Amino acid sequence: MPVIAVIGAQWGDEGKGKVVDLLAEKARVVVRFSGGDNAGHTIVNPWGEFGLHLVPSGIFSPNAVCIIGNGVVINPSVLIDEIDQLNQHGVDTTRLFISDRAHLIMPYHVMLDGLEEEARGGKALGTTRKGIGPAFADKVARLGIRAGDLLDEEALLERLRYILDYKNIILTKVYGVSPLSLDEVYSQYCQYGERLAPYIRETTIMVEEALNRDELVLLEGAQGALLDPDFGTYPYTTSSSPLAGGGCLGAGISPTRISSILA
Repeated sequence: MPVIAVIGAQWGDEGKGKVVDLLAEKARVVVRFSGGDNAGHTIVNPWGEFGLHLVPSGIFSPNAVCIIGNGVVINPSVLIDEIDQLNQHGVDTTRLFISDRAHLIMPYHVMLDGLEEEARGGKALGTTRKGIGPAFADKVARLGIRAGDLLDEEALLERLRYILDYKNIILTKVYGVSPLSLDEVYSQYCQYGERLAPYIRETTIMVEEALNRDELVLLEGAQGALLDPDFGTYPYTTSSSPLAGGGCLGAGISPTRISSILA
């Protein structure tokens, strides 16, 4: 069976979520592969109306395994709220999985996103101030914290201590704001880890196994091609690739696996 990538051809809001919702009826795996909670899909169905920012739209198909891939940056609080909303409406979320390689949005990402945007003044980029850009910047700078790190609290503490020391210097010396508390951030993310642990795993294996069984895999894009940081309206772009090529990286599959692109 093929891999179908559903992407936006413009700047987003093209109706990708509705397309994925329809195609997911025949899919075995649906993977959200890029972006963060700065983008969302609105789904209206018998369960109600849902604004999904992180959970793949295929969650409403009872036979589809839904994956938040390694190419997504996750705000744990937003994700937990989405899971709770789905559960409250009777939607089965036991089919949802989070890549252990997906990076997390931290409190300092949100703070720096807002502070940097304010510092730009009249040249502001129009960021959502949700910490998406700073989280992707830290991923490339090797300063990120990943979902898998939540599963080892001791290692998480050591990594967070190192990173937060650096971030607090920027917050206090560059922007003149109060530093973040290591204890508070660590405690909060340990709580997130306890809640999200059942969903976190190595997801690339799950996708590969589905393909080896000749099952349909959907790559659910976010935003649109004109927001791609390489081929979009730079610098007024997003921080990860919403193109089909980004789906290969964000889901962990070979480019030769993609048979169709819907845009």
